[in-house]
Amino acid sequence: MKHWRAIAIALVCAALAFGAFRLFEHSARLQPALVTPKMDAQQALSPSLAGHVKRLLWEQGLYGSRAGRPKLIALTFDDGPYPVFTPLLLDALDKLKIPATFFLIGHDAKQWPELTVRIEQNGDEIANHTETHPDLDKLSDPQVRREIVDGRTSLDALVKDPAIDLFFRPPHGRYTVGVVKMAQSLGYTTVLWNDDPGDWRTSRTTPQELDEHIRRFATAPDIVLLHSGKLATIEMLPELAAAFRSAGYRFVTLGQLMRDVPLDDVNHPAKHPV
Repeated sequence: MKHWRAIAIALVCAALAFGAFRLFEHSARLQPALVTPKMDAQQALSPSLAGHVKRLLWEQGLYGSRAGRPKLIALTFDDGPYPVFTPLLLDALDKLKIPATFFLIGHDAKQWPELTVRIEQNGDEIANHTETHPDLDKLSDPQVRREIVDGRTSLDALVKDPAIDLFFRPPHGRYTVGVVKMAQSLGYTTVLWNDDPGDWRTSRTTPQELDEHIRRFATAPDIVLLHSGKLATIEMLPELAAAFRSAGYRFVTLGQLMRDVPLDDVNHPAKHPV
């Protein structure tokens, strides 16, 4: 009897350890996709263990219902604009009739103002990615504020997209609760993501790898983190667009997504592999 009891205890411990590993493995995806100015940043970014479990269950369709979840996907492109890759990306998006949201670096936008204007003229959305793209988690509060404000000022001088004053994404995905609170104090929603396929990791990442990742981790709704300076990202767009549209998805800007979808559905999406 004692032998079987020991085995049972070992199995329970193994299950708990595996569960803890799964939480760690999925921790990047357990972050909220959006932190609005009205949210409690501390609670949103540091949820309880129960909150993590709820998020995983919700994502897997084991908590709540997938019924009626809007199949909307917002492609967001960080960095730039770049004199070669950004025009190629805009041509591809235009041909595929995909609206997108560009998180531009203020300094780079001033370097290539004609590309910044073209993004707006293309019908795409422009949002704030700071002035110089630093690691905000290493800066003081005044320095963080200056990066966000200067980025907004640089973009506002070139185009008049309302999203510049509404949406902010921290460079490299590096932030602290203090960074998010500073953004909130400036009226910003901090935009993270539902999926990061990793087009930034290496130049050897292929279009097929990116496409397969985004399909595998697709959620409804879905905010996807991409980058505008990557050829593989541009090359995978036609197949991605065809697959998602065949699955009933509609491509929208971030602003449209936020207007059409309840915040809780964005931050707790249902998994829908495509």
